[in-house]
Amino acid sequence: MTKIIETGNERKVVKYAIMFSSAGVGETYLEQNRFECVVANELELNRANFHKHLYPKSHMIQGDICDQVNFNEFVEESIKNNVELLLATPPCQGFSLSGKNKSHQQMIDDDRNFLIFKVIEAIDKIKPKYILIENVTRFLKLIYPFEGGLYSVVDLLEKKYGDEYIIDHNILNSMNYGVPQSRKRAFIKIYKKGLSWDWPIESEQIITLRDAIGHLPSIESGQKTKNRWHFGRKHTAQHILWMKHTPTGQSAFNNKKFFPKDKEGKKISGYHDAYARMDWDKPAPTITIRSDAISSNKKVHPGRLKKDNTYSDARVLSIQELLILSSLPEDWNIPDWASEILVRQIIGESVPPLIMSKILEKI
Repeated sequence: MTKIIETGNERKVVKYAIMFSSAGVGETYLEQNRFECVVANELELNRANFHKHLYPKSHMIQGDICDQVNFNEFVEESIKNNVELLLATPPCQGFSLSGKNKSHQQMIDDDRNFLIFKVIEAIDKIKPKYILIENVTRFLKLIYPFEGGLYSVVDLLEKKYGDEYIIDHNILNSMNYGVPQSRKRAFIKIYKKGLSWDWPIESEQIITLRDAIGHLPSIESGQKTKNRWHFGRKHTAQHILWMKHTPTGQSAFNNKKFFPKDKEGKKISGYHDAYARMDWDKPAPTITIRSDAISSNKKVHPGRLKKDNTYSDARVLSIQELLILSSLPEDWNIPDWASEILVRQIIGESVPPLIMSKILEKI
């Protein structure tokens, strides 16, 4: 149920529209905080269907927002439904540091990085009271051509909307707001002058992996439990061997004998944080869309020392553990048709919902 607040005799719900919604992970707690999703747009069909499963009353427009038919429908539905808040998370792959490092020119050459102009076009037509744009931190560094000049995204927004809106930006780390995961994101708040919108207050205590998932039973690769989503993803025998001999917080590359090898037995090259276990006494590192891969950066469970001097849980995190570390409910409403990989991807590409809720509840 949507939580309705009272202002004097007025009962008010803030209706919002979201561009580039993905599956709606970041919106998880908004409904209970008086926000109602009335319009959404998502390019990918499986993510759009996931969003429809979570928010069945919302009008989903599945397809490319650059298609004028889709864009017009998004705008018209937003206006018809009296949208006051616009959320936008332009795809971050063009900015992300995951994978190869990109030069500034490479970022400029990536069309996905210019979807901010569709957000601007939507603001011009919908004229919402509040806008929240979030992305990876690199988003703030890209320079855009605009009206004959070159501007950062914040300066561009200031130039275009500074007379009518307050433009405020910040880089927040989720671990400082009650999320047991270190994940930095850039947030840009835009709100009409005369309104107020403060930043949330940082938590006094950091939640560690031990605090968050230490209560869950150890499981090994391929092992299942009574909990549908707490199971050990299957890995190769070699990967399991290397990680069984890797201590908590360490990389298998540091092992004297059981280190990552090729078929000829030679040590393979790789980053120091690949084939690595997390640290019990720290928040989880940033969860990415490759949470399924032991070879990816710090994706392996911290493990527990066993009597034979090997370490338990030679596997990546289970879905249940990812839910907790992303501040999602442990009984999150995952549709039956959703695959493990899809769930991992949508969690890895989304802002944790708790920090999103804390930012928006300040409206």
